[in-house]
Amino acid sequence: MLRQAFAPVSAALLLLLALFQPLPARGAPAVGLLTIDGALGPATADHVVRSIAASTARGDQLLILRMDTPGGLDTSMRAVIKAILASRIPVVAWVAPSGARAASAGTYLLYASHVAAMAPGTNVGAATPVEIGLSPPQEAGRKAPGGDGQDSASAMRSKALNDAAAYLRSLAQLRGRNADWAERAVRESLSISADEALRLRVADLVAPDVASLLEQLDGRKVAVLGQERILATRGAHVVEFVPDWRTDALAALTNPSVALLLMTIGIYGLVFEFMNPGAVAPGVIGGICLLLGLYALQLLPVNYAGLALIALGLVFMGMEAFLPSFGILGLGGIAAFIAGALMLIDTELPGYGIPLGLLVPLAVASALLLFATARLALRTRRRPVTSGAAGLVGLLATVERVGQLRGHEAWVRVEGELWRAVSSAVLRPEQTVRVVGRSGLTLEVVPANGKDSP
Repeated sequence: MLRQAFAPVSAALLLLLALFQPLPARGAPAVGLLTIDGALGPATADHVVRSIAASTARGDQLLILRMDTPGGLDTSMRAVIKAILASRIPVVAWVAPSGARAASAGTYLLYASHVAAMAPGTNVGAATPVEIGLSPPQEAGRKAPGGDGQDSASAMRSKALNDAAAYLRSLAQLRGRNADWAERAVRESLSISADEALRLRVADLVAPDVASLLEQLDGRKVAVLGQERILATRGAHVVEFVPDWRTDALAALTNPSVALLLMTIGIYGLVFEFMNPGAVAPGVIGGICLLLGLYALQLLPVNYAGLALIALGLVFMGMEAFLPSFGILGLGGIAAFIAGALMLIDTELPGYGIPLGLLVPLAVASALLLFATARLALRTRRRPVTSGAAGLVGLLATVERVGQLRGHEAWVRVEGELWRAVSSAVLRPEQTVRVVGRSGLTLEVVPANGKDSP
């Protein structure tokens, strides 16, 4: 009876407790969290773009980009910025944890985001574009020898610098941040701490952790695609986007070292298939690896002169197996391969160069494979001919029956085949003879023991 009497009271108390719960804790939309750790490449850019779309489709109220990056590729950076600018939910760029940095491409992402946040002990800046190519850095504005204008390298660097400065300034003006400092970060490679960024209006707030960040974002007004929104992030549930198999596979594939290995294996596979038609496996594996390697290279900042030298070097080493040139083609191929690999991706961004620790063993392995193939070809040339007309000479045959030329003509069986044979000696049935020559479809034979029959 008591339990039945107190049941309505308990239900009423539970209802009151639920009503007095803070609104964000009860029904606030979730907050997405995505980490960018390392250089910004094609795999990371793809992961960020897909995560923004997934967070929007899931109904998150915002997405936090937790960044610690030394920079990245220009194409990847612009793909992410386009996704941020077109996002239907606010994107918060947060440089964290303490000790992290948002250098180069990271500075652009920070400026492009709806809210820019940094953790204490972090820094942002150094947004000068990095040259990719063989030319050493030169000062913009240097005159060409004997002329009035700039040389081509200086002109290209000046164009890239002006383009990057204008791009970052436009992002700063779009988000209402310090545009003058943004341009200096590009032209003078300036870098500042989190506190300085907050004071100079480069960053909007400083937060040491996710809880503090959500606390400061709560109630903040942001403009998303021209519409003002008020964030309600206090106590919101945080859902982290973890890289999936596609991101991991793309990251491995777009590693310059992996791309070079795939292309090398691909070309060697095709060479071995051409050397042994019908083997199938080398051709299939080689074709797949070559296509994967070329796909990876088209996503990377490739120096096409280096790529051409690598391809030429591999072709030369393959031709050495077909056209032995006493090592000239092979050595030239090795030299071209090494030079091309060094030139393939010449950039100061970490993780986007070909390490010598891979290049040297790969060149040595190619050289050993080349010389092993050449040695095998030379050994094969020294072997006696075992096919065609010359292949019959020296074989033993058995006389099946004697013809009408007084025993100087007979039919002999050689390797299971019946041949017409003539001899200067008198032949007899079931005699063993040796083939010493061939004229058309007629064999010349002599007795195997070297003596004529009586």
